[in-house]
Amino acid sequence: MMKKFLAVFMVGAFLIPAAAWAGEKVKVAVICKAMDSEFWSQVKDGAEKAVAELGNVDLSVLAPDREVNVQQQVQIVEDCVVKNVDVICLAPCGSKELIPAMEAAAAAGIQVIVFDTDSPWDGKAAFIGTNEIKGGEEAGTYIAAALNGKGKVALIGGVMGHQTTIDRLQGCIIILRQDPDIQMVSVQPANAGRCVAMTVMENILTSNPDLDAVFTINAEMAMGALEAVEADRSDCKVVGYYQEKSALQAIKDGRMAGLVYMSPFGMGELCVRNAVKLKNGEAIPSRIDTPMGFVSSENIDEWVK
Repeated sequence: MMKKFLAVFMVGAFLIPAAAWAGEKVKVAVICKAMDSEFWSQVKDGAEKAVAELGNVDLSVLAPDREVNVQQQVQIVEDCVVKNVDVICLAPCGSKELIPAMEAAAAAGIQVIVFDTDSPWDGKAAFIGTNEIKGGEEAGTYIAAALNGKGKVALIGGVMGHQTTIDRLQGCIIILRQDPDIQMVSVQPANAGRCVAMTVMENILTSNPDLDAVFTINAEMAMGALEAVEADRSDCKVVGYYQEKSALQAIKDGRMAGLVYMSPFGMGELCVRNAVKLKNGEAIPSRIDTPMGFVSSENIDEWVK
């Protein structure tokens, strides 16, 4: 059941144009940070599953070309306001930077659900996503145990300023600081990208050739870090975040230590279902947590046969 709920679908990067809003259907815009990875493709798949089952939704899945393109995402929100959608479900590229656009949507009578990355804006109808601090704690707990409470650890974040990056790193740091013999030698951003993460990891290994473990806050960066580790012939343990196919296979092959799993598919589905409830005047919880846990060699056979 968990594997079905978290099933991974490979979909190419794209930007879906807004549908022609018509009839009595609920007009829902799901705005992702990008459409350049399995993660966002799964959000789309989950949203479309809800649409197929509900049958009364006009869905538009939109995104900027890159996660760092905050202004393009602002423009997408503004376009949705002009189109007078009923509900916007937004994964903000900037937790604070998107607040003015969300406020403009609210002023136009459009309810906003924030998903994946939370925002301090108190006007949102709900937040749907993973408890990211807890996810970071899962990673930190695994690393501390794997190192027997002693060693050098590096952390690689995504786009600094994203609440997702802040929370995942914070959770890991909380745990690692409990062991006085664990040294955090570097905390650096890699803009959520594989190639950037590989370069960052190469630099970290140059400065710390005896590095014992690295935690990256997404799977793409974990794969980039892994490339650098393997090229350096280091035995540094790589821990990632999100069950991308390539990362799962790397665990299966004994190349990667583990990763925190989460459910972007569930986020997409819950966004649409709760958007419809909002449009129908139903109350929804202010926070809806989606499943998460940890994948390692101990349970990888549940994910990769």
